[in-house]
Amino acid sequence: MSKTVDFIFDFASPNAYMTHKALAGITQRTGATVNYIPCLLGGIFKSTGNQAPFVTFANVKGKQEYNKLENERFIAKYNLTAYKMNPHFPMSTVALMRGLIVAEGTGQKDAYIEAVLKAMWEDGENMADNDVAIHVLSAAGLDGPAIIKKTQDPTVKGKLIENTEAAVARGAFGIPTFFVDGEMFFGKERLAQLEEEIAKA
Repeated sequence: MSKTVDFIFDFASPNAYMTHKALAGITQRTGATVNYIPCLLGGIFKSTGNQAPFVTFANVKGKQEYNKLENERFIAKYNLTAYKMNPHFPMSTVALMRGLIVAEGTGQKDAYIEAVLKAMWEDGENMADNDVAIHVLSAAGLDGPAIIKKTQDPTVKGKLIENTEAAVARGAFGIPTFFVDGEMFFGKERLAQLEEEIAKA
């Protein structure tokens, strides 16, 4: 029986993009499925007192340089040649995460994830702009106007809040966070450990 990995996910994190790309190999090797759970990284930070690494370690000598090196190694290992840092980073992804909930409800979750990740972390689009988001989604064959309109639905808004609160209750304090068989793994550097956990009988 294949295992399911819960992926606490927000487009806002470049590490979420990198992890998404790397997970393909893990799922192929293990037969596991990945359940992308839309959450709001800012909400997780607020609830846990956490901050983005570029803020937390801003004054730590050598830390930012090492983070850059680690990212370069990860990019090289997984051949993420299309990746580039978004010039609009950091940006609000509230509407995008609500949109993911909408897309999930219409069976278009995978297509939505691929379209938004590409736009944000390959094409450098300002996806915090609803007009840009509508254009990107429509170009990907999705109903961009309808998705963005439905992000204002109170039920959709409530679901994103609920997901975020549930992630914090499980122990999440950042993204990417994964849960499998009750075990939590944080960060793209833990993918080997995640795969080991999946492979356990």
